Amino acid sequence: MKSKKIVFIHGMYMTPLCWDSWVKRFSANGYDCLAPAWPGRDKSVAELRQLHPDPKLAALTLTAVLDHFTNIINGLDAKPILMGHSMGGLITQILLQRGLASAAVAIDSAPPQGVFTAKWSFLKANWGHANPFASKSHPATMSFERFQYAFANSLPLEEQRAAYDSFVVPESRRVPAESLTLTARIDFGKPGAPLLMIAGSNDHIIPASLNHSNFSKYHRAGSITDFKEFPGRTHFIIGQSGWEEVADYVAAWLGRLPG
Repeated sequence: MKSKKIVFIHGMYMTPLCWDSWVKRFSANGYDCLAPAWPGRDKSVAELRQLHPDPKLAALTLTAVLDHFTNIINGLDAKPILMGHSMGGLITQILLQRGLASAAVAIDSAPPQGVFTAKWSFLKANWGHANPFASKSHPATMSFERFQYAFANSLPLEEQRAAYDSFVVPESRRVPAESLTLTARIDFGKPGAPLLMIAGSNDHIIPASLNHSNFSKYHRAGSITDFKEFPGRTHFIIGQSGWEEVADYVAAWLGRLPG
């Protein structure tokens, strides 16, 4: 029997609030939805901004986030569907290969170890937290101008501002740094549960070409591995106007899975 439980995994600079509309839509379609916060991210956006620079946030690692979600999943009565965005997409890929998902959807997924691009938009958009000269003891913040470029580049100004004010919080520099290590290594040939990877054609921070490179490395014999690129979508694909089309595509894909 197909799983009807979904665990949504948010990405960097975000809280679970970014999934609220998706949770409501999938819940209305009969899914049991969870959207847990990363460790320490279970506060309001205003509180998290006021805490900056938070030493606990500065110490947060990708390993800690993975352990956190592993514990949540192990506490469930069955393997859930995992759905992650951005760094949450990479976390989804890692947890999938660990056998913790009945199916997985990685949206604008951050690249695993060894998957890279020299595309200018990727380098520019990621520099704020990837700068090797910045102290990892000081969390990164995202200015509105940087958010405009990295997340919401082609959206109307009012939509950019509303998204920034509603969702954006400081971030640990250790999480993206660890994504370059063996912690984020993917065994692309290991068979496993179905995986759908989604990209937005206008994404600056995780370009569609990088998402496709990530997908193209999979060669899982006998395992479902699919890819879909949505034209005109930015990195804020899960929240920008028209997000319903993306969510409904995912729901239809899940509905076609065997079992």
